[in-house]
Amino acid sequence: MRRSTYIAVALASLLAAACDAPSEPDARADIRPTAAQAAGVHGGADVRLINMKDACDPESFGAAGVACLRNGGFLFDKFINQLGKHGVMRAWHFAPSVLHAKVGQTLMAVNRGGEEHTFTEVEEFGGGIVPALNALSGNPEVAPECLALGADDFIQPGSFDADDEVEAPGIEHYQCCIHPWMRATVIAN
Repeated sequence: MRRSTYIAVALASLLAAACDAPSEPDARADIRPTAAQAAGVHGGADVRLINMKDACDPESFGAAGVACLRNGGFLFDKFINQLGKHGVMRAWHFAPSVLHAKVGQTLMAVNRGGEEHTFTEVEEFGGGIVPALNALSGNPEVAPECLALGADDFIQPGSFDADDEVEAPGIEHYQCCIHPWMRATVIAN
């Protein structure tokens, strides 16, 4: 077995275990929390949206040798080569990557991709829970917060999380603990 094929199969297994994608398609492009959901977050505080994006679709993610077939998606070999070369996959990102917020506002992370992600506040950016992705992205030191994830920290495609309230002025860092190059910096005042 070629080394790149072996790595692709190993990475596929790791990612499939870490990212249990749903079996039915969803309308990720049309995810808009309802006004009632947004208003109900933390007593009606203002909500700041952060979009979680990737080049995947739940239908092809995890298939043998396939990462994502969605428009702009990748086969695993190409994914591995590109991640190893650049340390990031630009299609996998938080948007915006820098966000200004006010104390009391709630951050709502909306997963508009086809893979599972986390939106985890970390003291410092670091690696995540998938060692192969840490190595390929140049993040050998795992962010400690990524080692303390609970089941409710994983945001499925088509879902959102609104558990993070901006509590004090300063800079906060958030990352995906699966894809550690997916990062956002929140500047709070």
